[in-house]
Amino acid sequence: PKYYVLDMFPYPSGSGLHVGHPVGYIGSDIVARRKRMEGFNVLHPMGWDAFGLPAEQYAIQTGKHPAETTLENVTNFKRQLSLIGLAYDWDREINTSHVEFYRWTQWIFAKLYDKGLVYQAEVPVWWCEELKTVLANEEVINGRSERGDHPCVRRPLKQWMFRITEYADRLLEDLDDLDWPESIKAMQRAWIGRSDGAEIRFAVENGDDTLTAFTTRPDTLFGATFMVVAPEHPIVEQLTTAEHRDLVTGYVRAAAAKSEMERTELDKEKTGVPTGAYALNPLLPADDPRARIPIWVADYVLFSYGTGAIMAVPGHDERDHEFARRHDLAIREVVRPPDGEDGLQQGVCFTGDGTSVDSGPIDGLPSKAAQETIVSLLEERGVGKRRVTYKIRDWLFSRQRYWGEPFPFLHLEDGTTVRVPEEDLPVELPEMKDFRPASDGSAPLARATDWVHQIDPSTGQAVRRDTDTMPGWAGSCWYWLRFMDPRNDRAPFDPEAEKYWGPVDLYIGGASHAVMHLLYARFWHKALADLGIVSTAEPFGRLFNQGMLVADAFKDDTGRNVPSDEVEQRDGTSVRGSDGAAVHRYTTAMSKSKRNVINPDDVIADFGADAFRLYEMFMAPLADQRTWDTNGITGCRRFLDRMWKLFVDAEGELAESLRVTDDPATWSAETRALEFHLNQALKRIADSFEAFNFNTGIAALMSLVNEVVRTPQALVRSQAERWLRGMAPLAPHICEELWSRLGHEDSICIVEPPTVDEAFLQQDNFELVVQVLGKLRGRVQAPRDADRDTLEALARDTVAQQLEGKQIVKTIVVPGRLVNFVVR
Repeated sequence: PKYYVLDMFPYPSGSGLHVGHPVGYIGSDIVARRKRMEGFNVLHPMGWDAFGLPAEQYAIQTGKHPAETTLENVTNFKRQLSLIGLAYDWDREINTSHVEFYRWTQWIFAKLYDKGLVYQAEVPVWWCEELKTVLANEEVINGRSERGDHPCVRRPLKQWMFRITEYADRLLEDLDDLDWPESIKAMQRAWIGRSDGAEIRFAVENGDDTLTAFTTRPDTLFGATFMVVAPEHPIVEQLTTAEHRDLVTGYVRAAAAKSEMERTELDKEKTGVPTGAYALNPLLPADDPRARIPIWVADYVLFSYGTGAIMAVPGHDERDHEFARRHDLAIREVVRPPDGEDGLQQGVCFTGDGTSVDSGPIDGLPSKAAQETIVSLLEERGVGKRRVTYKIRDWLFSRQRYWGEPFPFLHLEDGTTVRVPEEDLPVELPEMKDFRPASDGSAPLARATDWVHQIDPSTGQAVRRDTDTMPGWAGSCWYWLRFMDPRNDRAPFDPEAEKYWGPVDLYIGGASHAVMHLLYARFWHKALADLGIVSTAEPFGRLFNQGMLVADAFKDDTGRNVPSDEVEQRDGTSVRGSDGAAVHRYTTAMSKSKRNVINPDDVIADFGADAFRLYEMFMAPLADQRTWDTNGITGCRRFLDRMWKLFVDAEGELAESLRVTDDPATWSAETRALEFHLNQALKRIADSFEAFNFNTGIAALMSLVNEVVRTPQALVRSQAERWLRGMAPLAPHICEELWSRLGHEDSICIVEPPTVDEAFLQQDNFELVVQVLGKLRGRVQAPRDADRDTLEALARDTVAQQLEGKQIVKTIVVPGRLVNFVVR
């Protein structure tokens, strides 16, 4: 049977790997190796997400071409991954910036264009003048670029767009069937943001204008005490009265410098200004004092989400309540809680379902029935309708930069656009010495005039190539499919290969890709399924997020980051070695700016690849955050050294007890005792593949070594072989070497993993650990069914000498494991 285990392939940065990067790679490698031993046909590939803005910026900074820097970086990354012993199928290596790969990225894009999922539109985008490119909303923080911290502004540009919104419901519904972390699925649901409700049209007083608002709670319409429109709403200027003109104009200008994420932060202080205009409640008579609703402008409302206007019900919405209290606007109760208490009297709003009050035709109705009644009334009067909205927007797919996939389109003189025929693909990225963004903001490719201006051979007309390029997301939207058949020059992959390998059985990567990459990949995959190009509805069956690795970093009193290798003393207050000035320790993710990066090359040179692999997994379960401490790896190296000495004697020969085939019928009592500890370790290793807590399996192996060291001659060949087979996925190099020394010609990578003999785990006795003040002071065999008093008595006798003359303050008994005496 097949098993496809995949890592989120890396962007090969110039700085290479630090010790935090391989955590997930080592985890996936352990799984892949174990699956191979279990008889699965394993696909475990690796490649490079090499296009995009970071590579281009690095090339500009270094003065080298991005193709050159990418090749250098890929070569270094591959060397480092191989050094760690990651068993990738390098015959399937791919690179998104290679023409034989992006030819098919263009082909897929063209297919999605034919399906009607791609269009061009002039839309407001974030423009960074310094980077000379469009940025996604997620790449702009507080009006400044995430990369480089440069100011950004909104400007309209004609862009390629994806109709991802057409797949919103399927992207949402199919999450239920995925074996993914619930936190990741929740983030995707929030990003898609489906809302069921009603669209209500409000007439603007003294004019012909109207405002349309969407609400999920139409039953609260009679509690609307103001309306809010987005600063970029096209009707803002008409709404604004002369006396409010300067106030509104200044507010709109300030809002334009903020990102959507900044504007919609839940804990952000809600600001806004009145326009001076009023809207009219469509279900209230004009002479009702509640009918006249003031209209405000506030930046927490986005024109890109919903209709760009909301009806504000501060009695039953937290955000509206906060805004109303801040600006002294009316707050009215129209939904009574089930307990009958009016929360507004205590200064809080009720946001749940209850019973409608002070709401005319729906008074006394429960919330759900009230909502249906209101929608029917709105439709009868022609002032509203039932509607579903989504937070997700169509996906902006253009970038004004050089290092990316060219779009496979030709622009004709009459303004129409045609796609490049399949037989003319790929549209190759032209070689350019000057690939920097232009000062006027035009795409670098616009300067490649011979490449841009073409003659259409079918019509003889002059045509112009598209000068934008695809974003860095493009290659990662389908790369797992190319791994299935990477050398195919007739198609992106063979359909039979896709049917065999798909979907990915286990996808391992960081939670930082929780929304964007995973959502985009699922969208492309579903669209390809609709076209009959892939056979599965989802690309990734199981998703696992490895935890982050953090490390100590240091700052001096001026706030300057101090390199960790300049810090002499690490206990208590750290002291810099150069001048003795105090520096302060804190824990953070590794980064060049924090000057706390540890290169795996150095660690492996000092301790070996197997010790490095074991330590990366021993620090914590794979899903948990872990803290790097180079001193901690010495324990893993010591474990391997002790293990080696049990297999190989001082003369470098195989230990005598391992040179002959053994017969269980002739085992000594000591050998049979070791069998319990061996099976216990093998069981914990096997169990660790369920929750990916390889640390427990490694801990069990360390305990096994401790047991064998006591009676090394008791270890027999069959036990040693099972030990190596169980441990091989974790530390493949030492296990392969020792397996060979045992006389095996086949690689340990392809032998079956050992089975666990449960009979040896059901012993009548177990080894009771005895501690004094938490430190190991003895061990004793104890009946497995012994009660607490018996265990305590056995423990007292075992450490009687250490307890002599001391008062026992407390006795801690953990049945089946240990007794600890707290003394003074």
